[in-house]
Amino acid sequence: MEQRDFMTRAKQLVVDYFNSHVDATDGKKLTMEDVFIVWFSKTLQNWKALVSTTVSDGMYYEITHNGDKKETYLDVYKKWENQCIADGNTAH
Repeated sequence: MEQRDFMTRAKQLVVDYFNSHVDATDGKKLTMEDVFIVWFSKTLQNWKALVSTTVSDGMYYEITHNGDKKETYLDVYKKWENQCIADGNTAH
């Protein structure tokens, strides 16, 4: 799999997932232009991407391709909180 193929597939998986899970009353469907790769990496034959969308719902998506098994995994997460912790301090 080439880098461009993986990134396109990752974005399409997010579009498909979102569109099949969004509440119909929201009236929102994603397109590929609404999805962007935040980070990606390739290690040996494995690819990983963190993906987000233009929808401000706190969701983010992790797509992993296992090159040995020829399988791709989609993990979906919800961001609950974002805290700024100054160096030298601990979170409470």
